[in-house]
Amino acid sequence: MNVHTNIPLKNYLSMKMGGTTRFMADVTTVDELSQVITNAKTKGIPFFILGSGSNVIARDDEYTGLIIRVRIPGFEIISEDYTTVTIKLGAGEIWDEVVAQTVDKGLIGIEAMSDIPSYCGAAPVQNIGAYGQEIADTLVSLEAYDTTANQVVTLTNEECKFTYRDSIFRTEAQGRYIITSITLQLYKAAPEPPFYKGVQDYFDEHNITIYTAKAIREAVIAIRHEKLPNPVEKPNSGSFFKNAIIEQWQLDELLQDYPDAPHYEMGDGRHKVPSGWLIEQCGFKGQLLHGMRVNPANALVLINESATGYLDLSLARTEITQAVQDRFRINIEQEPLEIA
Repeated sequence: MNVHTNIPLKNYLSMKMGGTTRFMADVTTVDELSQVITNAKTKGIPFFILGSGSNVIARDDEYTGLIIRVRIPGFEIISEDYTTVTIKLGAGEIWDEVVAQTVDKGLIGIEAMSDIPSYCGAAPVQNIGAYGQEIADTLVSLEAYDTTANQVVTLTNEECKFTYRDSIFRTEAQGRYIITSITLQLYKAAPEPPFYKGVQDYFDEHNITIYTAKAIREAVIAIRHEKLPNPVEKPNSGSFFKNAIIEQWQLDELLQDYPDAPHYEMGDGRHKVPSGWLIEQCGFKGQLLHGMRVNPANALVLINESATGYLDLSLARTEITQAVQDRFRINIEQEPLEIA
């Protein structure tokens, strides 16, 4: 294990902005992770766990701590019966490669989460999801290094406290647990409709009537390539805003003025409204704000076209969120984590 110094964060973040980090280390075993955490705590150095860098942004000033990239491998089928397969995955496995492997095996459960840039260890942190699936649907448990107890612990699905794009790892236990492996239960079956609207529309447009995990994966990849710009060509962090979760009274108010507003039932009297739609109604789609381009194909995405730094990004973010709040009385939140 090597610890590097004075590393430019913009080289590791898909938004291509940020200052330097004083230290950075890649770990490939739990022992290496334990060692580097112990050393950091002994020396009073803060640390931040970085996955693929696709859902993280950084400020322009130096991060005076340690960036840890967990690259622990592992793909193991730990149990199987007539209807299910349970797989244990190292935190360092690339998420989309895992999805591809499970689809090749004819398994369903994560096929709609194809093409999400992530490592397996990062997936539960924000409860990644797409097109009607989220990792909370299939995660049985995970193992994590508890930086308080200085040992590896197992957390069940319930203990992760998953909600929409959120979990214990972003709230009450942020910074405490470093995920080392995840265990998923997938199913030996063919996917059945109804499918997420975007996927069903793709099937209808392409006259697809035989539904397989591979068909859904191919549809999702095609849809994502159309709506989400390649970060190598256009620096971005994917969906910059979470979709809005609103109460019944807010939905009633919204539908009075916008009877065709898209919305989805979430249960407990809550509803999901696409934040991209809200942003578009405010006239921002395709606009350039402080060097940040609101993606013409999907207003959830902010593209770093000519921003000079984090301040430009924060100004664009504030302008958008304030406009949505003023027009709809709905608060939309940033999705990417920040290194701080």
